[in-house]
Amino acid sequence: MARIPDAFIDDLLARTDIVEVIGSRVPLKRQGKEYAARCPFHDERSASFTVSPTKQFYHCFGCGAHGTAISFLMNYDRLEFLDAVEELAKRNGMEVPRDTRQQNQNDDSRDLYAAMEASAKYFQRQLANSEKARAYLDGRGVDEHTRELFGIGYAPEGYSALKDALGTDPRRLALLERGGMFSKNDRGHVYDKFRDRVMFPIADRRGRTIAFGGRVLEKDDGPKYLNSPETPLFHKGRELYGLWQARQSNQKLERLIVVEGYMDVVSLFQFGVTEAVATLGTATTPDHAELLFRNAPDVYFCFDGDNAGRKAGWRALESALPRMKDGRQAFFLFLPDGEDPDTIVRKEGKDAFDARLRQATPLSQFFFDELSKEVNLATLDGKARLAERARPLLAQIPDGAFGDLMKQELARITGIGAQTPAPAPPVRVARALPNAGGKPSLVRSAIVRLLHSPSLALAVEPPYGFANLRHPGVELLVELLDIVQARPEISTGALLEHFAERDELAALQKLAMQQLPGEETHWRAELLDAVAQLEKQTLQQRLEELQAKHRETGLDEADKYELRALLQARATH
Repeated sequence: MARIPDAFIDDLLARTDIVEVIGSRVPLKRQGKEYAARCPFHDERSASFTVSPTKQFYHCFGCGAHGTAISFLMNYDRLEFLDAVEELAKRNGMEVPRDTRQQNQNDDSRDLYAAMEASAKYFQRQLANSEKARAYLDGRGVDEHTRELFGIGYAPEGYSALKDALGTDPRRLALLERGGMFSKNDRGHVYDKFRDRVMFPIADRRGRTIAFGGRVLEKDDGPKYLNSPETPLFHKGRELYGLWQARQSNQKLERLIVVEGYMDVVSLFQFGVTEAVATLGTATTPDHAELLFRNAPDVYFCFDGDNAGRKAGWRALESALPRMKDGRQAFFLFLPDGEDPDTIVRKEGKDAFDARLRQATPLSQFFFDELSKEVNLATLDGKARLAERARPLLAQIPDGAFGDLMKQELARITGIGAQTPAPAPPVRVARALPNAGGKPSLVRSAIVRLLHSPSLALAVEPPYGFANLRHPGVELLVELLDIVQARPEISTGALLEHFAERDELAALQKLAMQQLPGEETHWRAELLDAVAQLEKQTLQQRLEELQAKHRETGLDEADKYELRALLQARATH
């Protein structure tokens, strides 16, 4: 999908009442020009969460949560960026800009989602009418609340039950076929793919049904589990069963537990372990790993303790290694023979399962344990073999402390490279903001006024005469001015979002939350005055440079001409 233009995002945020969006989800109380509440993103007793209607952004002084109406929907409603944009656009009667081809595709996708949702509802109705299917779930100990939470249903016997119920016209029939709901035999005859199975709808990140997993009721009735095929909506290597429910059940996901089957997820949820997800009949892929870590900092891979389980664990490790940025952790829990998460949690309960997770093997230990198998580390040859196996894998870890420590551990075990530690990664230095304490500098004064009313930047015409001034914060001030010149309608919240991944963000947030006396007309005059003084300082800086050059090496004709012009300009100011 094409990138949404910044101008559209700015217009969308300008039309959105952030107080209305947040107030419909969090009880807000007016405090002067702003609104306050207890923060919805962390536990607190006093109200440190502030919403500013004029600046169109929110900020929590307790946990640091901040952003625009878009980021609030992403964090509170757990929506993806595009979904949050579409939600706000719908509220404001706006159309997210797309070209004609993409628009036609989106219309078609909406119909396909509707067909999949209709299938899910059909299966749920069939479960209510099937004593056999309900008896199966009763026997597995799945209670009514959990069945409803996961939308569990039943695909009845027969080759055309779904087809006859929903395929009422050629277009709907075609949509159901595209959604993977039918199979076709050698003679071209189309029939229901799922028959006499308990059905588990698979939801995308917006909670929309995109596919199904079906489990047989009797052991000998074909494959135990049958999944939807790859479709325009469903790619099994990119989806996780239960992720939608996990995100809805937890205000903030601190961990995700990866298990193998639908029933493992369902049972863990029923017993209070609401962070479980499952890969869909496939090994953990790089896309799975990225999705896992995007949703939680700690990921636990929970597999059977047999040889197949350990192989699955190693494949998960290979997918996780290139995503092990600092702050992320991965663990591996291998269960006793004959047990799976479903049976364990039912026998032992939530607390015992949590205790097992606390004893899980860290990725670092699992990595070296597996690579050291069948290697004699008492010999030089064995140590060399371990180093040869480990190095290409360790090279995939992103730069940072974790990667450095893993290389140091390899050096400790093998003795190879112990005397030549890797150089420390370069430290990214944030561009300095002007003095945080004492009397505000001119640069700081200008930045504060721009943050409170970004449109003031339009009064400062480029090119900026102070851009080369060697003072803290000048580069940042120039960047702020450039952003507003390019996006004149930008709000304070959207301006801060521009720095979301930057080291300057925390300081800019504090400046934006300051109480600024006076009215906007006064702020404009103060900004222009600050800019004029900065230009004077730039002129003086250049004069001093030329005078220093004159003393050291002398001036050429161009330098002399510039010096005369600068002296004349200073005299007229």
